[in-house]
Amino acid sequence: MPFVKEKYHIEEETIAFLYVMRTLNFTQGQAQRHIAKGRLLIGGESMVYTGNKIQGDVEMVYFKAKGRGRTPLFHNKDFMIFEKPSGILVHPNTMSTPYSMLDEVRTIAGDNANSTHRIDMETSGLLLASKHKKAESHLKNAFETRTIKKSYLAWVDGKLTEPFSSHERIKINKDGYEETKHKVFINDEGKASHTDFIPLEYDEVLDATLVACYPHTGRTHQIRIHLFHVKHPILGDPIYGATYEASNDYLDLTQSKENRLIHHGAPRLMLHAQSLTFTYGSKFHIVSKDDFESLKDLIYPKDKRVFNKR
Repeated sequence: MPFVKEKYHIEEETIAFLYVMRTLNFTQGQAQRHIAKGRLLIGGESMVYTGNKIQGDVEMVYFKAKGRGRTPLFHNKDFMIFEKPSGILVHPNTMSTPYSMLDEVRTIAGDNANSTHRIDMETSGLLLASKHKKAESHLKNAFETRTIKKSYLAWVDGKLTEPFSSHERIKINKDGYEETKHKVFINDEGKASHTDFIPLEYDEVLDATLVACYPHTGRTHQIRIHLFHVKHPILGDPIYGATYEASNDYLDLTQSKENRLIHHGAPRLMLHAQSLTFTYGSKFHIVSKDDFESLKDLIYPKDKRVFNKR
């Protein structure tokens, strides 16, 4: 369990954020956020006032990394790159999350290490993590300014033969989920987006195409919604290309393995973060060693798949 609760006894009255800083080796900002999140407890109740003085018995909840021995594909003194499996979160989304890639990152490099970008839980592939705060700031800024170039591979439903680009604008779904479980959708009022797609291989038996994807912007679910929009949803996508009922069953964790295959086409999202190209002192071009192409064996037969391509 990555989040643990431990008891402490404070002999001399101390300002709360200073105690957290010293005990957990946090910066002042980290200590104040820690308290503001309710992770310092007195008498079983969270106290959220960082400047209050505390004394006696207290409890603290904090993240305690517990890696499973996953080693980086590449690392140096500043950063490391992992092959993230499908089905694993990058960060814990609740305090009860049993395991995430952050466990590996901090087991190797300590409490100041962190992932520097997001990858959806069901997407596999390259994850770039910093080993210290200076590297984290540099790399996160590089992602935000799009100086880090990414490529993905995806197995999609149907036949694609020619390269194409999508410039469809993407808008976050803030109007509720009465008719769809889509987190984003194509809309002229959305944010500018750009993805290039190059078909690499078509499997006639599966009626599935392996596509290289090159996002030039970083919108939520960008590759997924752009491919769905051209009626070639990514196989295994539990949201885009599925009916409301099938997506709802997936999100409610009530979907059977068989229905996952029937309504989504694969037991996982068939999207893989394939390469990262960036400069950090030297120029780096890191390519995944996982054989994503061979994962087409996971794709459900075309005559048994049911999609909603509206």
